Amino acid sequence: MLDTLKPGQSVTFTVLSTPRAQDSKDTIERLMRLDPVNKKSLSSAYKKRAQRQFTFNRGNRDWVKRETCAQIVRCAKGASWTMPFTFNVLPDIKSVQKYLKVSAK
Repeated sequence: MLDTLKPGQSVTFTVLSTPRAQDSKDTIERLMRLDPVNKKSLSSAYKKRAQRQFTFNRGNRDWVKRETCAQIVRCAKGASWTMPFTFNVLPDIKSVQKYLKVSAK
């Protein structure tokens, strides 16, 4: 299936099972962040956190109290996302292929 994909083609991935290894979970979450909807959510959350930073003076220096980042994407069974296919993510997709269902549009 992956051999027939063309660059720029819209591809939908669905998580069939959650991997036990943390590296595989991280790879799947990194792929999920390439979805344009998730990208927009992450960038808007980044901008909102920057607006709500609290700066205070401590020992005559400015200290910034930063919010913790929200976890926008989660590697869970049944999670799906759509992203444009590029060849630079092909090794990542192949490494976690057994946990994913791939369907091209």
